[in-house]
Amino acid sequence: TSHAVAWLHWEQMGKKGLLERLQEGPVVGDGSYVRTLEKRGYVMAGPYTTEVVMEHPGAVKQLHREFLRAGADVLQAFTFWSTDDRLSLTGPDAPGNESGNSITCKEMNTQACTIVKEVVGDADVLVCGGLSNTPSYFQGKGKEAVQQEFRKQVEVFMEQDVDFVLAEFIGYIEEAEWAIELLKTTAKPVACTLRIGPIGDNSGVPPGECAVRMAKAGADVVGLNCKFDPNTCLKTVRMMKEALEQEGLTPYLMVQPLGFHCPEVEMVHEGYGMLPENPFALEPRQLTRFDVHHFARAAFDLGVRYIGGCCGFEPHHIRAISEELSAERGGRLGEASKKHVPWGGGLASSVLGANRAKASREHWESVRPASGRPGHPSLQTKLMDQ
Repeated sequence: TSHAVAWLHWEQMGKKGLLERLQEGPVVGDGSYVRTLEKRGYVMAGPYTTEVVMEHPGAVKQLHREFLRAGADVLQAFTFWSTDDRLSLTGPDAPGNESGNSITCKEMNTQACTIVKEVVGDADVLVCGGLSNTPSYFQGKGKEAVQQEFRKQVEVFMEQDVDFVLAEFIGYIEEAEWAIELLKTTAKPVACTLRIGPIGDNSGVPPGECAVRMAKAGADVVGLNCKFDPNTCLKTVRMMKEALEQEGLTPYLMVQPLGFHCPEVEMVHEGYGMLPENPFALEPRQLTRFDVHHFARAAFDLGVRYIGGCCGFEPHHIRAISEELSAERGGRLGEASKKHVPWGGGLASSVLGANRAKASREHWESVRPASGRPGHPSLQTKLMDQ
């Protein structure tokens, strides 16, 4: 089987591959790149393209290092929206392109893979090469054109010998199937995540049917990323799991949700994109590390084995996943946990009595964080498409 071939490959290389790790227990993904690098001043909001890997590789390396230190088992090369058809929509004169040069898919993806591999080094961490949705699909150019855009990225991933490949942030199951079909030609483990909620993909295909179609297309790992918060994503993953079980299909499940609470967009295709405060005023909705502990446990209990984050998931959130699931991962923790005791335990050594009183899980489980903004709503009553 493809699983057995993948395992044999990694046994020969002396490093366990994705599928073997998933069979043994949970795998911790990494978190937010586009949003985090925008906040740090390296990505232009709007185009959200990844010129930063060429212009400021040190900034990308630093974020990779932080996720690695937090306890991630996987680092994704920063290749989001890096197909030639996407890059051509912005071009050298686009706002945020500091160099004024056109950058090709091959150049961008090669540099991104080089950066992440330098950070990983000899660490027992996997490198992922990721595809995302293409303008060619939205423009109706057809399967051959879409797969040709993907193929240029995949050629780089093969040259760079990434550990596994991922199609993510895809809104239409048909495009996901085309991506999976191409990725299967690599003979590497294949994961695929959609940006959908309970109402299904952008063409109305229900989540369960989407999951079944991804699995039948050959994906080893299926699930969700972005657009929706942890609670909504877990509701949707449950729908996927039930449909897969009914069909007797057993791919591993994966979830990488937003790091923001946004329950009011659960039944909207565009998810948090419809919030008036997106993208520049989402901070009051940010998950706490304790929210992430609960999310990680709920995801694991549901049967999800690849658990990470997308936009809004900062390194301390990834550390929370690593710490919550440490026992299930043989006690494995990231270096950042040397500077942290879960559930406020480190506060016991504080010189301030008020802090020492918070040094317990009981305290942090009981806290209901306030926004500090009198008169502001807890939820938006009007979304951008209403």
